[in-house]
Amino acid sequence: MSDVPENAPQSCPGTSSGDAGKAAGCAGCPNRAACASGPTGPDPDLAVIRSRLASVKKIILILSGKGGVGKSTVTSMLAQVLSLDRSVAVLDVDICGPSQPTMMGVEGEQVHQSGSGWSPVYPDENLALMSIGFLLKSRDDAVVWRGPRKNGLIKQFLRDVDWGELDYLLVDTPPGTSDEHLTVVQYLKGCNLAGAILVTTPQAVAVQDVRKEFDFCRKVSLPVLGVIENMKGYMCPNCTVRSDIFPSNGACEKMCRDFGLKLLGEVPLDSKLAQACDEGKLFVQQFPDAPVTDVYKNIAQGIRSSLEESDQSDAQK
Repeated sequence: MSDVPENAPQSCPGTSSGDAGKAAGCAGCPNRAACASGPTGPDPDLAVIRSRLASVKKIILILSGKGGVGKSTVTSMLAQVLSLDRSVAVLDVDICGPSQPTMMGVEGEQVHQSGSGWSPVYPDENLALMSIGFLLKSRDDAVVWRGPRKNGLIKQFLRDVDWGELDYLLVDTPPGTSDEHLTVVQYLKGCNLAGAILVTTPQAVAVQDVRKEFDFCRKVSLPVLGVIENMKGYMCPNCTVRSDIFPSNGACEKMCRDFGLKLLGEVPLDSKLAQACDEGKLFVQQFPDAPVTDVYKNIAQGIRSSLEESDQSDAQK
């Protein structure tokens, strides 16, 4: 990954410089705030993070340019499906809106610390979770933090959590392309960061923001494993007939064609899934034969195929 953002001025000192975002040449740069609050200089914790995550085979970021597209639900469902035959963990770095503890039924659990670091919470045997939600006194507590403090917590999660041996670590990120995203990518440089999955809905306005997310991935040299189009119609719980909710404008398909991206799957709305998330029940366990579960199983297989293609491409270089 380049040390200098693609749209930076020629005078950019680089994101790893101690002057990142603070030098005179940074004035007017659109990246100034992110660089100033991100990790700078030869951070000694980078080596610690690489050592800590060495036992994680694949790290995947779940991204969306827009809020409200169901990214956290997608992350939870992917984790549940992948954990059927693999060891999986979810890192919830949506600092201001952590929802994974509620959705996975472990809200109110405590994070314990041992000699090897923080122990994640286990919603299921092969499924671990770490979130700031476990550190808040109440689910109603607002996290009113500036960038540097958010970045510090993200680093602490990556450095101090004892994940153990994992096949997949899914990172649930907040909407946008802000401090948290840049921090995660920078700290995971040199780790087994496989790539990103982009989540959108069929709405043209949602797809437009995801196009920006793809541009972010391109600028930080983060491979995109594919796109998930969420809320693609409504699945009737009685007859399982699917009806379109959003206009069928083909915006997601066009984005995939424009950027050469793989459409991993189209996920319909399902009232039972929404209810399971609200009640903290693992949907895949409750409804192993549901149509939506089958959709996610196919998506998981598509992700594995993308990872295999990526590994083969790297081996040929």
